[in-house]
Amino acid sequence: MGASGTLISIYPEDLTFLFELDKRCYCNLKVVNNSEHHVAFKVKTTSPRKYFVRPKASIVQPWDSCTVTITLQAQKEYPPDMQCKDKFLIQSTTVAASTDMDEIPSNTFNREVDKVIEEMKLKVVYTVPSGSSDDSGTTSFGSRSFKLGSDDLTIQTIQRLKDERDATLQQNQQMQRYDQEA
Repeated sequence: MGASGTLISIYPEDLTFLFELDKRCYCNLKVVNNSEHHVAFKVKTTSPRKYFVRPKASIVQPWDSCTVTITLQAQKEYPPDMQCKDKFLIQSTTVAASTDMDEIPSNTFNREVDKVIEEMKLKVVYTVPSGSSDDSGTTSFGSRSFKLGSDDLTIQTIQRLKDERDATLQQNQQMQRYDQEA
């Protein structure tokens, strides 16, 4: 499921990070152009020092898509109850086909009388990697423990997601190497 507007759709709807202390965590966001126009988008966050976003802004060709990689910088401590109040805002607007992807004009996302700026908000969700679990369903991570209820992800699911994340990171690195060689 994703967030959807007239110009773009965003997948997934929530940014889910597999949270580990002292390690960077990654989440890919897919931006899909739902229109016949060239669409510029910009990613903003309430915590810009905590996240590294690439690309922060780009242009998506008609009916095409773009992948944005969001990196949660290594954290020194767990957030209270593993809850995160960080939010992301994706702004989008149509641009001329001749607009340079590397030099999107600074006024592109300014509100003007005849310009439509769509905005979509995404929340951040932290999940935890597999750890030691006791019979009560409580999982321990260092000095912190979290109760895993029936609605929470199972340890097998978390491991599967971690494996998928690792595979995606490997693909991204291969794509970056390919782009550098081209």
